[in-house]
Amino acid sequence: MNRRHFLQCLVLLGLSSRAMPGCSGRSAGLYDLPEFGNATLLHFTDCHAQLLPVYFREPAVNIGVGENRGRPPYLTGQQFLDFYGFKPGSAEAYAFTHLDFTEAASVYGKMGGFAHLSTLIKQIRQSRGYENTLLLDGGDNWQGSATALWTKGQDMLEASNLLGVDIMTGHWEFTYGSRQVLDNIARFRGEFIAQNIALTEEAQFAGDAETDALFKPYVIKAFKQGRVAVIGQAFPYTPIANPKRFMPDWQFGIQEQKLQQTIDHIKTSHEADVIVLLSHNGAPVDLKLASRVSGLDVILGGHTHDALPKPIPVKSAGGTTWVTNAGSHGKFLAVLDLDIQPGRLRDLRYRLLPVFSNLLAPDQDMQALIETIRQPYLEQFQRPLAVTDELLFRRDTFNGTFDQLILDAQLAVNDAQIALSPGFRWGASLLPGQTITFEDVMNQTAITYPETYVRTMTGRELKAVLEDVADNLFNKDPYYQQGGDMVRVGGMAFVCDPEAEFGRRISRMRLSNGDSFEADKSYKVAGWASVRQVDTGRPVWDVVADYLLDRKTVRV
Repeated sequence: MNRRHFLQCLVLLGLSSRAMPGCSGRSAGLYDLPEFGNATLLHFTDCHAQLLPVYFREPAVNIGVGENRGRPPYLTGQQFLDFYGFKPGSAEAYAFTHLDFTEAASVYGKMGGFAHLSTLIKQIRQSRGYENTLLLDGGDNWQGSATALWTKGQDMLEASNLLGVDIMTGHWEFTYGSRQVLDNIARFRGEFIAQNIALTEEAQFAGDAETDALFKPYVIKAFKQGRVAVIGQAFPYTPIANPKRFMPDWQFGIQEQKLQQTIDHIKTSHEADVIVLLSHNGAPVDLKLASRVSGLDVILGGHTHDALPKPIPVKSAGGTTWVTNAGSHGKFLAVLDLDIQPGRLRDLRYRLLPVFSNLLAPDQDMQALIETIRQPYLEQFQRPLAVTDELLFRRDTFNGTFDQLILDAQLAVNDAQIALSPGFRWGASLLPGQTITFEDVMNQTAITYPETYVRTMTGRELKAVLEDVADNLFNKDPYYQQGGDMVRVGGMAFVCDPEAEFGRRISRMRLSNGDSFEADKSYKVAGWASVRQVDTGRPVWDVVADYLLDRKTVRV
């Protein structure tokens, strides 16, 4: 769809208004932001190295348990629209939900892209004044594409530096290994902060280090009318969710007590008037943390890819903390306007802006950088593998069609009975009729531990794996939830009861051919992305590419 058609659609929806700098034609009213307060924080998170605009379908199923069931961030589809007051068929319905996604994508087009995001950021910083703004990145920036993998995240460093990121924290960044992380941070023009990462006692002793601190816990930004402290909270479960061998000398955790001490220090020393946590905990953990820690004004959250149009107020002993989560894949930019008074946050305004690439003209400097980064790899990227007959997507609690494609590839290429694939939430969507290129496959699989495996597992062992992952998702205590979705399973069906207790959630396991599933029987299982051991099989992207080349047309 061309930009003129797109803008006409926005006019019909009442989203169009006067011309604004950086936009082609008329720009949508959702980018007309009334000025408020005296400081503005801009926040994006979990872009997963997507430099170009993408299609990304939000989940149809996102199950919460206990008191979180049926509440944000566990609202999808029509429930989501009703809660936030969006109309079906609107631009917001396309950006925030899965509803009529294929049809809506043909109207509203792709979203995100660093060149388009750059235009929007510059527009807001110019209107607010650069001295009155901060640009925050919540992490998962350096991973998720072939160029990021092959340059070890340095393509994204260049893009982030040009974008003007002031502060960031991390998660998938750590999977490049501790030495590479430190090398990359040395090239980053902003501040990398994390209060909840430290050297292990053994590493501190062996290195004769004076302190166990690895990164600054927080930074202070002085605005004209006040000071804001930004505390960093990296993903607390990194050595569990990802291979610990990449950062063997580092220890992680929520570090709730340490966070409270940091907040208390900032307050008693009068270093800041407002305290913000730049978090990669995930929304459920942030909501619990906000209820237990006093003195935080705002949590700018990431990790779980939840696009929350409005912040969630959480009461604690110290007052109210506003909890946000800014989606993923560069689809959204959060704008937090603060009214800072001496010693306190008087008021705030929050908008989560969808980044429509058909509406925002690309920033030319960023576009030139992206083209330079991609040019050496274009021939590999553009290699056609097959055509999809249906929408390929990843996000949903139990399965996605692109995940099923990865499972089918493992079953066929490895001649396995059962296949497993991680429940990653990153990876762009493809529309029916699109050609699947090698770059598309890499956008679903580009990690530093892509090796496949084929091994024998008993039915009892397989059930234990499923129960363990289900507990990570559905434990009623958010501090035991690590984010992500259910492990994907091919060649086998099962029933999962999220509200059941540990060890009792998985039942009625049966092979896809109808055979019963037996606890003591052995099965040939294919998988990839092992966390606890180093496998030696082919990278999963090669397995999937071979499968696609053999079929030409895909329907899962």
